[in-house]
Amino acid sequence: MNKIFTILFLAMFAVSVNAQTNPTNIPTVQPYGKIDIQDFEMKSCDFEKDANAEVLFDSGSVYFNPAYELVFERHVRVKIFNEKAKQGANVKLQYFDGYGLERIQSLEAETINYDNGKIEFTKVDKKLIYNSKIDRIRKEMVFSFPNVKSGSVLEYKYILISKDIVNFPAWYFQSNLPTRYSELKTDIPNVLYYKILEMVNRPYVKHTADVKALANIPSLNDEPFMTSSRDNSERILYQLKSISQGSFYRSILDTWEKVGKNLCDYDGFGGQFKRKLTGEEEIINKAKNLSSDNDKIAFIFNEVKNKMKWDSDDFQFINDGTSEAWDKKTGNSTEINLVLYHLLKKSGVQAYPMLVSTRKNGKINPAYPNSYQFNRTVAYIPIDTANFYILDATNKYNLYNEIPADLLNGFGFCIDVDNQKFKQVFLEKNTTADKVISINAEIKPEGKLMGTAELVSYSYNRINEVEKYKTDGEQKYIDYLRGGDNNLKISGITFENMEVDSLPLMQNIDFNLDLTGSDGNYIYLNPNLFTGLRLNPFLSENRFTDIDFGYTSSYSINGLYKLPAGYKTDAIPQNINMSMPDKSIVFRRTVAEQNGQIMVRCIIKYQKSLFFKEDYPEFHEFFKKMYEMLNEQIVLKKS
Repeated sequence: MNKIFTILFLAMFAVSVNAQTNPTNIPTVQPYGKIDIQDFEMKSCDFEKDANAEVLFDSGSVYFNPAYELVFERHVRVKIFNEKAKQGANVKLQYFDGYGLERIQSLEAETINYDNGKIEFTKVDKKLIYNSKIDRIRKEMVFSFPNVKSGSVLEYKYILISKDIVNFPAWYFQSNLPTRYSELKTDIPNVLYYKILEMVNRPYVKHTADVKALANIPSLNDEPFMTSSRDNSERILYQLKSISQGSFYRSILDTWEKVGKNLCDYDGFGGQFKRKLTGEEEIINKAKNLSSDNDKIAFIFNEVKNKMKWDSDDFQFINDGTSEAWDKKTGNSTEINLVLYHLLKKSGVQAYPMLVSTRKNGKINPAYPNSYQFNRTVAYIPIDTANFYILDATNKYNLYNEIPADLLNGFGFCIDVDNQKFKQVFLEKNTTADKVISINAEIKPEGKLMGTAELVSYSYNRINEVEKYKTDGEQKYIDYLRGGDNNLKISGITFENMEVDSLPLMQNIDFNLDLTGSDGNYIYLNPNLFTGLRLNPFLSENRFTDIDFGYTSSYSINGLYKLPAGYKTDAIPQNINMSMPDKSIVFRRTVAEQNGQIMVRCIIKYQKSLFFKEDYPEFHEFFKKMYEMLNEQIVLKKS
């Protein structure tokens, strides 16, 4: 992508660049191979007692050599507390090898143990350090630490040298381990101007123009419905804005328009738009003969989705190329979706390539114009001023008229190559994904429930359940429906509309359930069946990340239960209507008894998909009450 163009402008300047020396001593960063005995004696992390390991320090230094290559030196030391942390002994260092952009050198790694008053060093054998190719641009250096056990200290350091000064290393203070000390030093020559984006909440222990450090940083672990760790980690990003020296001035890719134009000119992206595909005429002619754009879109989408296999690689650029991927019927996400875009365009559909970022990769920062933020390309089709399609043919269960769930609540970058226009589009679902559960059952005197259930699933609920059934198989899917209740037996299940994307998925279930706790005088029934809402995912008292459901949804749960002869109700749940203060979530329950039957109806509406961590206390309290209501029992007493 002509990523080294900036070097041409820098070659005319003779600017001496030296790595800055830290003006103060830092007791928590030590030279390689030197370690305090106190670190061996540590049995746990001081500020996160249940951690399996702790990063003692993570030290980075970025400067520029006389050839104006970016040099990134890193030194990491980790203390292992128990056997559970031993998986951390495997390290992968990813870099851009294509076009000679980056290289890693001077890697050293060792395991340090302290036995019988003696420090033992076990170096990683350099013969066991190898480079693994990811694609034509990326590689990763892979190695494992030897002789790792409880109490070990793992240490490694390396130097990454890059010709691509635009791709300044992002610095993440936070990881899935607690970190005692994290520090980034920078020495940037005056000819380069980088905009700095600091996303840091806790106070710095050092904060100058050249040194930024945090101490006692808690780990960031997965929480239910959080986005990627990259979105939530405390971090610093650097964006190259301009190069200047004397009268010379050059702005870099500091606007989205410049990013877009650069992508159009890059062979690994824009150069693929018009590449001919083997046998494309037959598909294009069939599409052109269809009566509506929707029919054309659905036809081409299914052709590509069913004929090509995703190799599981997410990257914003191609690997082998669209023509080659089409011939092999296998490609990375961008190759598959650029094939899709090409066929749509050739068939007369107004389609555009769009760069996106998956939920795992993290959200796009609109204030940080940079193609490195993205990891996938899709096809964007505007329908009218308010509606559009986002097509991603990598997943066999995606629908052409539903935005893929792992792209929701993020920005896409649309590229109109013909008119050289570029825009960001926020990807959101404007209608709810509904699910209706209807149960008709009879309570038997011996403490058993027998009956049928009908599940009707729309939108993402439909997609998720079809994928789960086809991926896991019927038996595992039945286990999923049982929700962990071993007393619930499913004797039969049938599906309707499994292969018809435009219709809701309907499931008809025959079941019986042994009602635990029944003793001949009392029968206890929890009517929360087949909802997938048995266990509250928000049990933790504290929350460190925002909650992102992706889309709004609603549940309608209807149950009709025939009472057994000789029993009467002793306790039934009360009618209730509650909601979050801003009405973003609503829960209603109606219970009635009539003609020997109990009717239970619950309505749950999620009218907002994103909730901020600052509002978690009231969110947590609402979910606690709602799940108590959902699982409240009906009690029958023998008369």
